[in-house]
Amino acid sequence: MKKTIIFKKLLTSVIFVCLLAQISACGYILYPERRGQTGGRIDVGVAVLDGIGLLFFLVPGIIAFAVDFSTGCIYLPGGSAAALDADEIKVVHVNPAELNETTINRIIFRETGISTAIDLNKALVCKLNGSEDIPDKFAGVKKSDRITFQ
Repeated sequence: MKKTIIFKKLLTSVIFVCLLAQISACGYILYPERRGQTGGRIDVGVAVLDGIGLLFFLVPGIIAFAVDFSTGCIYLPGGSAAALDADEIKVVHVNPAELNETTINRIIFRETGISTAIDLNKALVCKLNGSEDIPDKFAGVKKSDRITFQ
């Protein structure tokens, strides 16, 4: 009788831990900021966690993959040029003779409210023919911590 109660408690605990692991394996819960992405590189960690859920619990694993792909949570951030909409780009006209780190920092703060320091020594310069070139340049530039456009 006592062994049956212990077995039931142990089985309940194992099921609870497995279900908790399945819930946390979903990119929708782990990375809510990724919702709405339309493509890019797949996050291997989320795919593996969804796959583990697929191995142990077929239906919840399929649901986890379906939810992550349909919401875009399985994709790494910044992996697609489609995430950059031309309507969201703000163009600020400045006299090129006045451009320096102080002016750039002031403009960024005025337009975005972000007070950050820009180090122009680490800037990568790309020639643009107009603001319509910006999405293509972002798509073509490899991951870098330094991007500046002319």
